[in-house]
Amino acid sequence: MTQLLEDSTVVISGVGTGLGREIALAAVRDGANVVLGARTEENLKSVCEEIDPTGAHVAYSVTDIADPESCSRLIATATERFGRVDALVNVAAKEDVFGGLEGADLSAWKAMLDVNVIGTLTLTQAALPELKKRGGAVVMIGSQAMFHPQLPQSAYATSKGALYAAMWSLAKELGQYRIRVNTVVPTWMWGPPVQLYVGLAAADRRVPEEDIIAEITKNMPLGEIPADDDVADAVVFFASNRARMLTGQTLFVNGGEFFR
Repeated sequence: MTQLLEDSTVVISGVGTGLGREIALAAVRDGANVVLGARTEENLKSVCEEIDPTGAHVAYSVTDIADPESCSRLIATATERFGRVDALVNVAAKEDVFGGLEGADLSAWKAMLDVNVIGTLTLTQAALPELKKRGGAVVMIGSQAMFHPQLPQSAYATSKGALYAAMWSLAKELGQYRIRVNTVVPTWMWGPPVQLYVGLAAADRRVPEEDIIAEITKNMPLGEIPADDDVADAVVFFASNRARMLTGQTLFVNGGEFFR
Protein backbone atom coordinates (compact mmCIF):
# COMPACT_ATOMS: atom_id res chain seq x y z
CA MET A 1 0.00 0.00 0.00
CA THR A 2 1.33 3.43 -0.93
CA GLN A 3 2.21 5.48 2.14
CA LEU A 4 0.48 8.84 2.49
CA LEU A 5 3.69 10.87 2.35
CA GLU A 6 5.89 8.58 0.26
CA ASP A 7 8.91 10.46 -1.16
CA SER A 8 7.72 13.77 0.32
CA THR A 9 9.76 16.20 2.40
CA VAL A 10 7.95 17.70 5.36
CA VAL A 11 9.30 20.62 7.41
CA ILE A 12 8.04 20.75 11.00
CA SER A 13 8.63 23.60 13.43
CA GLY A 14 8.39 23.41 17.21
CA VAL A 15 9.72 19.88 17.62
CA GLY A 16 10.22 18.99 21.26
CA THR A 17 8.70 16.33 23.49
CA GLY A 18 5.07 16.80 22.49
CA LEU A 19 3.04 17.31 19.32
CA GLY A 20 5.94 18.26 17.04
CA ARG A 21 7.69 15.01 17.87
CA GLU A 22 4.54 12.97 17.25
CA ILE A 23 4.00 14.63 13.87
CA ALA A 24 7.60 13.88 12.89
CA LEU A 25 7.20 10.22 13.89
CA ALA A 26 3.92 9.93 11.99
CA ALA A 27 5.33 11.60 8.87
CA VAL A 28 8.32 9.24 8.69
CA ARG A 29 6.04 6.28 9.37
CA ASP A 30 4.04 7.35 6.31
CA GLY A 31 7.08 7.60 4.06
CA ALA A 32 8.30 11.18 4.38
CA ASN A 33 11.69 12.71 4.90
CA VAL A 34 11.38 15.21 7.74
CA VAL A 35 13.29 18.37 8.53
CA LEU A 36 12.85 19.54 12.09
CA GLY A 37 13.14 22.99 13.60
CA ALA A 38 13.14 24.13 17.23
CA ARG A 39 15.14 26.44 19.45
CA THR A 40 16.68 23.67 21.56
CA GLU A 41 19.29 21.61 19.72
CA GLU A 42 19.29 18.90 22.37
CA ASN A 43 15.62 18.18 21.70
CA LEU A 44 16.21 18.13 17.95
CA LYS A 45 19.09 15.67 18.23
CA SER A 46 17.08 13.42 20.52
CA VAL A 47 14.04 13.30 18.23
CA CYS A 48 16.20 12.74 15.14
CA GLU A 49 17.92 9.81 16.84
CA GLU A 50 14.57 8.36 17.89
CA ILE A 51 13.01 8.73 14.45
CA ASP A 52 15.86 7.43 12.33
CA PRO A 53 19.22 6.58 13.90
CA THR A 54 20.71 6.23 10.41
CA GLY A 55 19.89 9.84 9.59
CA ALA A 56 18.70 8.84 6.12
CA HIS A 57 15.25 10.39 6.44
CA VAL A 58 15.73 13.19 8.96
CA ALA A 59 17.60 16.47 9.30
CA TYR A 60 17.32 19.47 11.59
CA SER A 61 18.22 23.11 11.98
CA VAL A 62 18.06 25.12 15.19
CA THR A 63 15.21 27.52 14.51
CA ASP A 64 13.61 30.55 16.13
CA ILE A 65 10.55 31.33 14.01
CA ALA A 66 10.73 34.97 15.14
CA ASP A 67 14.03 35.29 13.22
CA PRO A 68 13.69 35.44 9.40
CA GLU A 69 17.27 34.23 8.83
CA SER A 70 16.65 31.26 11.09
CA CYS A 71 13.51 30.39 9.12
CA SER A 72 15.41 30.62 5.84
CA ARG A 73 18.09 28.28 7.17
CA LEU A 74 15.48 25.68 8.08
CA ILE A 75 14.05 25.69 4.56
CA ALA A 76 17.55 25.66 3.08
CA THR A 77 18.38 22.60 5.17
CA ALA A 78 15.43 20.80 3.62
CA THR A 79 16.37 21.67 0.05
CA GLU A 80 20.07 20.96 0.53
CA ARG A 81 19.43 17.61 2.16
CA PHE A 82 16.37 16.31 0.30
CA GLY A 83 16.02 18.60 -2.72
CA ARG A 84 12.48 19.81 -2.11
CA VAL A 85 9.78 20.93 0.33
CA ASP A 86 6.32 19.40 -0.06
CA ALA A 87 4.69 20.41 3.22
CA LEU A 88 5.22 22.77 6.12
CA VAL A 89 3.68 22.06 9.52
CA ASN A 90 3.63 25.07 11.85
CA VAL A 91 3.71 23.71 15.40
CA ALA A 92 6.04 26.20 17.11
CA ALA A 93 4.15 28.50 19.47
CA LYS A 94 4.51 30.52 22.64
CA GLU A 95 2.08 29.34 25.33
CA ASP A 96 3.25 30.98 28.55
CA VAL A 97 0.73 33.81 29.01
CA PHE A 98 -2.34 32.98 31.08
CA GLY A 99 -5.34 34.92 32.36
CA GLY A 100 -7.78 37.32 30.78
CA LEU A 101 -7.60 40.90 29.56
CA GLU A 102 -8.41 42.68 32.81
CA GLY A 103 -5.17 43.61 34.51
CA ALA A 104 -3.09 41.87 31.85
CA ASP A 105 0.38 42.92 30.79
CA LEU A 106 -0.31 43.62 27.14
CA SER A 107 3.39 43.63 26.33
CA ALA A 108 3.26 39.90 27.11
CA TRP A 109 0.30 39.58 24.73
CA LYS A 110 2.31 41.36 22.05
CA ALA A 111 5.27 39.02 22.54
CA MET A 112 2.94 36.05 22.10
CA LEU A 113 1.35 37.51 18.97
CA ASP A 114 4.79 38.27 17.53
CA VAL A 115 5.79 34.61 17.83
CA ASN A 116 2.54 32.79 17.18
CA VAL A 117 1.28 34.94 14.32
CA ILE A 118 4.20 36.86 12.79
CA GLY A 119 6.69 34.07 13.49
CA THR A 120 4.47 31.43 11.90
CA LEU A 121 3.88 33.62 8.86
CA THR A 122 7.61 34.36 8.63
CA LEU A 123 8.40 30.66 8.34
CA THR A 124 5.52 30.14 5.92
CA GLN A 125 6.81 33.00 3.76
CA ALA A 126 10.29 31.45 3.76
CA ALA A 127 8.84 28.15 2.49
CA LEU A 128 6.83 29.65 -0.38
CA PRO A 129 9.54 29.65 -3.09
CA GLU A 130 10.00 25.89 -2.65
CA LEU A 131 6.30 25.09 -2.24
CA LYS A 132 5.48 27.05 -5.41
CA LYS A 133 7.69 24.76 -7.49
CA ARG A 134 5.34 21.77 -7.30
CA GLY A 135 2.50 22.78 -5.02
CA GLY A 136 2.12 21.37 -1.54
CA ALA A 137 0.62 21.94 1.86
CA VAL A 138 0.82 24.29 4.79
CA VAL A 139 -0.75 22.95 7.97
CA MET A 140 -1.48 25.27 10.88
CA ILE A 141 -2.07 24.06 14.42
CA GLY A 142 -4.96 25.89 15.99
CA SER A 143 -6.55 25.65 19.42
CA GLN A 144 -10.08 24.86 20.47
CA ALA A 145 -9.73 27.85 22.78
CA MET A 146 -10.39 29.97 19.67
CA PHE A 147 -13.97 28.71 19.62
CA HIS A 148 -14.71 27.25 23.05
CA PRO A 149 -12.66 28.83 25.86
CA GLN A 150 -12.21 26.70 28.95
CA LEU A 151 -8.96 27.71 30.60
CA PRO A 152 -8.02 31.38 31.16
CA GLN A 153 -5.67 31.76 28.18
CA SER A 154 -7.07 34.74 26.29
CA ALA A 155 -3.77 35.82 24.76
CA TYR A 156 -3.07 32.36 23.33
CA ALA A 157 -6.61 32.04 21.97
CA THR A 158 -6.33 35.48 20.38
CA SER A 159 -3.03 34.63 18.68
CA LYS A 160 -4.34 31.35 17.33
CA GLY A 161 -7.55 33.06 16.20
CA ALA A 162 -5.52 35.58 14.19
CA LEU A 163 -3.62 32.75 12.54
CA TYR A 164 -6.91 31.01 11.78
CA ALA A 165 -8.16 34.11 9.98
CA ALA A 166 -4.89 34.29 8.07
CA MET A 167 -5.46 30.73 6.83
CA TRP A 168 -8.43 31.79 4.71
CA SER A 169 -6.52 34.63 3.06
CA LEU A 170 -3.52 32.38 2.42
CA ALA A 171 -5.72 29.64 0.96
CA LYS A 172 -7.16 32.18 -1.48
CA GLU A 173 -3.79 33.75 -2.31
CA LEU A 174 -1.76 30.57 -2.71
CA GLY A 175 -4.29 28.32 -4.40
CA GLN A 176 -3.06 29.45 -7.82
CA TYR A 177 0.23 27.69 -7.01
CA ARG A 178 -1.55 24.51 -5.85
CA ILE A 179 -0.52 25.29 -2.28
CA ARG A 180 -3.17 24.16 0.20
CA VAL A 181 -3.53 25.82 3.62
CA ASN A 182 -5.53 24.06 6.35
CA THR A 183 -5.79 24.00 10.14
CA VAL A 184 -5.92 21.14 12.64
CA VAL A 185 -7.61 22.14 15.89
CA PRO A 186 -6.85 20.03 18.99
CA THR A 187 -8.55 20.18 22.34
CA TRP A 188 -6.84 18.69 25.39
CA MET A 189 -4.10 16.36 24.10
CA TRP A 190 -2.89 13.42 26.14
CA GLY A 191 0.81 14.16 26.05
CA PRO A 192 3.43 15.58 28.44
CA PRO A 193 1.74 18.98 29.20
CA VAL A 194 -1.72 17.51 29.93
CA GLN A 195 -0.24 14.58 31.84
CA LEU A 196 1.62 17.08 34.01
CA TYR A 197 -1.54 19.14 34.53
CA VAL A 198 -3.57 16.07 35.52
CA GLY A 199 -0.91 14.97 38.00
CA LEU A 200 -0.59 18.40 39.59
CA ALA A 201 -4.37 18.95 39.75
CA ALA A 202 -4.91 15.56 41.35
CA ALA A 203 -2.19 16.18 43.93
CA ASP A 204 -3.48 19.67 44.71
CA ARG A 205 -7.07 18.48 45.20
CA ARG A 206 -6.08 15.15 46.76
CA VAL A 207 -8.14 13.10 44.37
CA PRO A 208 -7.20 10.26 41.98
CA GLU A 209 -5.95 11.30 38.56
CA GLU A 210 -8.90 9.41 37.09
CA ASP A 211 -11.24 12.03 38.62
CA ILE A 212 -9.44 14.85 36.82
CA ILE A 213 -9.51 12.93 33.56
CA ALA A 214 -13.24 12.25 34.02
CA GLU A 215 -13.89 15.99 34.41
CA ILE A 216 -11.99 16.70 31.18
CA THR A 217 -13.78 13.99 29.18
CA LYS A 218 -17.29 14.48 30.52
CA ASN A 219 -18.35 16.45 27.42
CA MET A 220 -16.50 14.24 24.95
CA PRO A 221 -18.91 11.72 23.38
CA LEU A 222 -16.01 9.39 22.62
CA GLY A 223 -15.08 9.51 26.31
CA GLU A 224 -11.32 9.78 25.84
CA ILE A 225 -8.75 12.57 25.72
CA PRO A 226 -7.27 12.56 22.20
CA ALA A 227 -3.59 11.69 22.22
CA ASP A 228 -0.84 13.70 20.55
CA ASP A 229 -0.59 11.02 17.89
CA ASP A 230 -4.30 11.34 17.06
CA VAL A 231 -3.65 14.98 16.20
CA ALA A 232 -0.51 13.98 14.30
CA ASP A 233 -2.54 11.61 12.10
CA ALA A 234 -4.86 14.49 11.14
CA VAL A 235 -1.84 16.62 10.24
CA VAL A 236 -0.39 13.85 8.06
CA PHE A 237 -3.70 13.64 6.20
CA PHE A 238 -3.75 17.38 5.45
CA ALA A 239 -0.08 17.25 4.38
CA SER A 240 -0.74 14.39 1.97
CA ASN A 241 -2.22 14.21 -1.51
CA ARG A 242 -5.27 12.51 0.00
CA ALA A 243 -6.28 16.07 0.85
CA ARG A 244 -5.38 17.45 -2.59
CA MET A 245 -8.70 19.28 -3.02
CA LEU A 246 -8.97 20.61 0.52
CA THR A 247 -7.87 24.13 1.36
CA GLY A 248 -9.08 26.70 3.86
CA GLN A 249 -10.53 23.85 5.93
CA THR A 250 -10.55 22.99 9.63
CA LEU A 251 -10.34 19.55 11.22
CA PHE A 252 -11.22 19.29 14.92
CA VAL A 253 -9.55 16.46 16.82
CA ASN A 254 -11.52 16.66 20.04
CA GLY A 255 -13.46 13.46 20.69
CA GLY A 256 -16.65 15.35 19.83
CA GLU A 257 -16.27 17.82 22.72
CA PHE A 258 -17.21 20.78 20.53
CA PHE A 259 -19.11 20.76 17.22
CA ARG A 260 -18.88 23.46 14.60
